[in-house]
Amino acid sequence: MASLGVAPWFDLALAILATWRLCHLVAREDGPFDLILRLRLRAGSGMVARLLDCPYCLSLWVAAPIAAWLARDLVSGLLLWQAISAGSCLLTMAADGLAAGASPAAPMAPPLLGPVSRALGPERGR
Repeated sequence: MASLGVAPWFDLALAILATWRLCHLVAREDGPFDLILRLRLRAGSGMVARLLDCPYCLSLWVAAPIAAWLARDLVSGLLLWQAISAGSCLLTMAADGLAAGASPAAPMAPPLLGPVSRALGPERGR
């Protein structure tokens, strides 16, 4: 198990922030000298391109090696993997909400709530 030696919560927080930053860079920014933009353009429109455009998808792949590095054993590695990815997803949702003008204290509806409610119909989607 690797650690920065400060505290376990600090390692987890740092892993979440690093995962979010890398996912945001790849999915939402052009990067220095437009390197990330060129990478996304080169990826085309296939599965890899969709992966590079989705910070939620990317968080699973970015979090995996970080969790493996921090983990004591297989079970803690799997739990860390999901926790780091989940933390990154929460930061992405918060950043998207702030970018859209939502108040940080205002509750945000999950992205799929609208389509699910419409699919269920007015009487079942409430």
